Amino acid sequence: MEGLRLRGRCSVSQPSYPSWQPWQGHSVPSMLASHADRERAVDVLRAGYGEGRMEHAEFEKRVARAYAARTVGELALLVADLPQGPVPQSLPAVTVPPVFLPAPRPQTNGKAVAAAVCGLLCVPTMGLTGIPAVVLGHVARSEIRSRGDLGDGLALTGLVLGWLSTAGWALVLVLLTLVSLAAG
Repeated sequence: MEGLRLRGRCSVSQPSYPSWQPWQGHSVPSMLASHADRERAVDVLRAGYGEGRMEHAEFEKRVARAYAARTVGELALLVADLPQGPVPQSLPAVTVPPVFLPAPRPQTNGKAVAAAVCGLLCVPTMGLTGIPAVVLGHVARSEIRSRGDLGDGLALTGLVLGWLSTAGWALVLVLLTLVSLAAG
């Protein structure tokens, strides 16, 4: 028990309160309660009643006392035995098991993108990027199958365009060889 001096007139003995402050911003239990303080106390009482921590008659009695309370200390006493308390409690860190986390989205394979770019550049480069398109396309498809990456269509595009370019140059070389043999 500690004595508090009120307005310099008399000494009133007040019960000791829990170590936490009844409401943030209020450090003196004898401070007059606001409407918001009363509503917070009633919310804590509702939560306690909803969890089955008190009977209906006790809940009604406490709510009536909360609305009639003049000081923050009176409100603190009404909710002090409830686990929520008038001050928000920090929640412990919750870790979610990996089973419940969303599956990570697979990445697009970089070699598949490079194969498609090389395949598309076969026309402006006159087929110089055909062989890199084929090599990158095969490596990308192998990685896509083993790792589950995205980009199989890109790798296939690079392969097709690379092989067409390579086949085109092979046909040109065969035709040039035949023409040189026939002319010679």
